[in-house]
Amino acid sequence: MRVLLIYPETPSTFWSFRNALKFISKKSSEPPLGLLTVAAMLPKSWGKKLIDLNVSRFNDEQLAWADYVFISGMNVHKQSFQEIVKRCNKLGVKVVAGGPMCTTEYKEFDGVDFFVLNEAEITLPIFLKDLENGNPKHVYKSDAFPDISSTPIPLWGLLEKKKYASIGIQYSRGCPFNCEFCSITMLNGHKPRTKSKGQFIGELESLYQDGWRGSVFIVDDNFIGNKRKLKNDLLPALIEWSKKRKHPFNFMTETSINLVDDDVLVQLMVEAGFHSAFIGIETPNEESLSECGKSQNQHRDMVASVKKLQRCGLNVAGGFIVGFDNDPPNIFEQQIDFIQKSGIVTAMVGLLNAPPGTRLFKRMKSENRLLSVMSGDNMDGSMNFIPKMNYQKLKEGYKKIVTTIYSQKQYYKRVKTFLREYKLQKVQNKKLTFQEIQAFFKSLRILGCLEKGKRYYWKLLFYSLFNCPKKFALAVTMAIYGFHFRRIAETI
Repeated sequence: MRVLLIYPETPSTFWSFRNALKFISKKSSEPPLGLLTVAAMLPKSWGKKLIDLNVSRFNDEQLAWADYVFISGMNVHKQSFQEIVKRCNKLGVKVVAGGPMCTTEYKEFDGVDFFVLNEAEITLPIFLKDLENGNPKHVYKSDAFPDISSTPIPLWGLLEKKKYASIGIQYSRGCPFNCEFCSITMLNGHKPRTKSKGQFIGELESLYQDGWRGSVFIVDDNFIGNKRKLKNDLLPALIEWSKKRKHPFNFMTETSINLVDDDVLVQLMVEAGFHSAFIGIETPNEESLSECGKSQNQHRDMVASVKKLQRCGLNVAGGFIVGFDNDPPNIFEQQIDFIQKSGIVTAMVGLLNAPPGTRLFKRMKSENRLLSVMSGDNMDGSMNFIPKMNYQKLKEGYKKIVTTIYSQKQYYKRVKTFLREYKLQKVQNKKLTFQEIQAFFKSLRILGCLEKGKRYYWKLLFYSLFNCPKKFALAVTMAIYGFHFRRIAETI
């Protein structure tokens, strides 16, 4: 059997970092971890090829080679996903589809021969057995949450690794919280399930032996879902392995803000090589936090919490939302003020949407406020339900937030705030790589010469040189991020 695994093209969005990747001559921020893991679950005797449309194209000859095309994706990939299916249908190639978008919306897609939904550890073996027996069904799904301690190492050998800025791996699935708008608990459950430390370290070792160095994104929905196991089991082993290998990777992940309450856990993460974490902050408005069930964010000084993590050596990226029923008229000014004071450089602000199957989706449907399926693009200014605030006013306020925080004046000011707070760890203070040198000279040409408002760029460079020279490379990186964010803000 010959299988072609195809990952759809991601449009230019906030998280694509497409405009920033050009500075380091990369095509995509990270590869399709799900498809790489599925590939490892398929019979070893099968021929397998991966095509990630974010780094390469594909032709009819490649499709004709395949007996089956396996495809995955998220809501933001819908258009590309449908185009791939149509091409497969035209050539008569069977399509097997899965992933989060299909799991929640498989009835919306025509042309797919087999849907293997939910978590592949359960549904894929059943499909493969039926396929072997010659009687595969159209849909495979399960309400169970599998043990992931036997999930195989992804097939890194299928990748064109040089085209990626980072590599993703997974330690756990699930989140102990239950935010109304979030689909994580619906897809992966409340109880975090983890891999063993030996399994996780084994994945890192395989990456190391495969020649990868640099950024590794631990893609967990909430990395600190099981804090006790992290502190007593995984992180001590990760620290030991990283020291033995002379710190070949720097880690980033996603966590909840209650990380700040555990000093031991924070220190262990930093010692293990974590340098950044994405945290869902959502809103500074207490009533809106209560509305969406974000209890872990309530009744705390969020600015102080962010700054504490920065001072420990974690660069906090933040997710922000407007459009809650309880948002006051001045929510836009509140958000701008919070983001600027916190020094969160990477601030993703979006309008509230209701993903299918979530508690918010069900509530909007019961209140006859549901409009359509969400686009999946966090920053395209769309909503799939009728908000309490006038939509036009909401959209104008949202645009004001984004254009303000990513204006050069406010953005570079925020970078300086971050640089003042952030504690650079010894493990991060390495020699410059060729990639970083290349990015610096490209930034001199594009940000320092060609772009309007270049004076802000030069002010940041001199500020860093004279006030925090060891953070100079970080300052350049933030300047390059800002170039991407401004391009995205212009599209809203």
